Amino acid sequence: MASNDAGGEGAAARRAPEGPGWLVVAATFVGETSILAGQAAWLAMRGKFSLRETIRQMAAMGVDSIPIIMLTCAATGSVLAFYVADVLVRFGGAGFVGGMIALSFLLELGPVLAGVMVAARSGAAVAAEIGSMVVTEQIDALRMMSVPPVRYLVAPRVLACILMMPICGLFADMAGIFGGLVMASTHGVTQSAFMESIRTMATHADLMKGLAKTLWFGLTIAVVACHQGLNTQRGATGVGAATTRSVVLCVVFIFVSDFFLAQVLSGASASMR
Repeated sequence: MASNDAGGEGAAARRAPEGPGWLVVAATFVGETSILAGQAAWLAMRGKFSLRETIRQMAAMGVDSIPIIMLTCAATGSVLAFYVADVLVRFGGAGFVGGMIALSFLLELGPVLAGVMVAARSGAAVAAEIGSMVVTEQIDALRMMSVPPVRYLVAPRVLACILMMPICGLFADMAGIFGGLVMASTHGVTQSAFMESIRTMATHADLMKGLAKTLWFGLTIAVVACHQGLNTQRGATGVGAATTRSVVLCVVFIFVSDFFLAQVLSGASASMR
């Protein structure tokens, strides 16, 4: 009986850390990603990264993602205009359709949809690529040759993603507004009324606030994807798990950070008026 009690106490002791375990995991994740981002930023500022690899990643993460971003945003803009134009035209508000769609994309839909598409496409690819290098011991080979993985793998990807996300955001805005224009025209909103509404309601500050969000989204996607790839375990199964975690975490962080960025940017804009 004593042995059973002792065994129960031992099991309880082993299970004790599981209570705040999620907090430990979260703190560890925040600490590791912060260090990784800091190292990449330090290397980028000192110019100690591969320019050729950075350009290659800019093409892979940015240019190759633009078609899917534009298709997604054009479809979203069309659906948004389908509902908005139907309601506003019915109540005599046709002159507000273009402005509402433009503001929706400049401030929210453009940056967020671009970030989600890049996370789903390029973030997954980065996590899978680095994860495969981990399980095949290529990362260990780099360390044996005194080549820091952060310098060779992380810094170029972080820099490329940050530089290309604003461009992806611009294409997302243009595609979404164009899709809205095409759909609104089928509901009795003329092109001139649509464009005049945009000029009246939207400003350059709205565009800049949306592009500022894309910079943060680019940093988040690249750092999280690289972190998940570098922490891959258990062979091919681990690569799949790391890829899945990368996409899920990036999408969640994009939406959560978007809420706080909206508050900060709106407050900054109001204080400058």
